[in-house]
Amino acid sequence: MTQTPEDFTALEQRITEEYASLSRRLQQTARFLLDHPQEVAFATVARLAEQAGVTPSTLIRFANNFGFKGFSDMQQLFRSRLVDELPNYAERIRAVRSATGETPDSTQLLWEFADANRQVLEALPSRIDPHALEAALDILENADAVHVMGARRSFVVASYFTYALHHIDKRAFLVNGLGAMQAEQVKAVADRDAMLVVSFSPYAEEAREAAAEAQSRGIPLVVITDSNLSPLARLADVALVVHEAEVKSFRGLTASLCLSQTLAIALGVRQDKAHERSDDSDLSSA
Repeated sequence: MTQTPEDFTALEQRITEEYASLSRRLQQTARFLLDHPQEVAFATVARLAEQAGVTPSTLIRFANNFGFKGFSDMQQLFRSRLVDELPNYAERIRAVRSATGETPDSTQLLWEFADANRQVLEALPSRIDPHALEAALDILENADAVHVMGARRSFVVASYFTYALHHIDKRAFLVNGLGAMQAEQVKAVADRDAMLVVSFSPYAEEAREAAAEAQSRGIPLVVITDSNLSPLARLADVALVVHEAEVKSFRGLTASLCLSQTLAIALGVRQDKAHERSDDSDLSSA
């Protein structure tokens, strides 16, 4: 069975290779999709079918033909491509408006973002492997200090987690690259320390380098990322995979912040229990 394409480049290659064997209607669909990737990223199936001159069922059949369960699964590859190519929010807003013909007001956006984030939060506990969660806490608890790294969008999560660790009296250092000193900050990680790296697609090069350095030195590494196929997940001792909300190509951080808060407070509970055991031991030996 042919593997389902994992990104837009792989899909584009598959469509090109199999184009000659497609039916006339599917060839018509293929030409439209590859010629109008921006519209495909955000428009509804009904709108796209009308623009392409085919039926909605043809679009769904096209997606099924390339291994996708539905059209929305394939559409996600077009959306990810556009997000990667348009990091500027103003450009992305224009792209969404052009593709959908919509100009949502502030109240509509608030409801959409709130609902999308609610859904990912409800799904988060079932997505996180409890054994992986405990393994991550083991690493953090046993470390003399935790070095936390997150670049670009992920910096918000990394900085919050560092803040939270300080408030449970866990030695923590934020790898912020200030003064272009990231490499030196990573080299300062001691053998008995641990590193936590946060990174999401398209996976910042700085995060990849920090994770690779930790892995090569045998530093215990916990990663918060968005896929088991993430290049950072393959380097980690423990990978915690979160799925963030996405509204009109704008991805949130709600699930990642919730997970980082959980890690910090759960670690604080562990430390408190350890202190209690230590105090009880001192009293019994007195």
